[in-house]
Amino acid sequence: QVQLVESGGGLVQAGGALRLSCAVSGSVFRVNDMGWYRQAPGKQRELVSVITSGGITNYADSVKGRFTISRDNAKRTVDLQMTSLKPEDTAVYYCNALVVVMFRRDEYEYWGQGTQVTVSS
Repeated sequence: QVQLVESGGGLVQAGGALRLSCAVSGSVFRVNDMGWYRQAPGKQRELVSVITSGGITNYADSVKGRFTISRDNAKRTVDLQMTSLKPEDTAVYYCNALVVVMFRRDEYEYWGQGTQVTVSS
């Protein structure tokens, strides 16, 4: 019913930049918070950044000053601009959205399929 499709991952050298994008589609009434999480091999999934529908943002300490999250409410998209990338940023990045589904009142959490980001030293 609701799909999150990510794009923009890849391989980049340390110090480089990448931009991730995620689009929400399907039976959507409203998209509330949107965000990005990541999971490195052998580690738990962790929050990278989140943005509310009103544009309030929050970042993990490890990415503050390097990553910027933004969204387009009309297009139901969320982007993550990543700069000054470090090898420790290597992970699978997942898009996340809290969605009120059409014809329902409750909010549901949805995840994208994940996109690999690899930063070489």
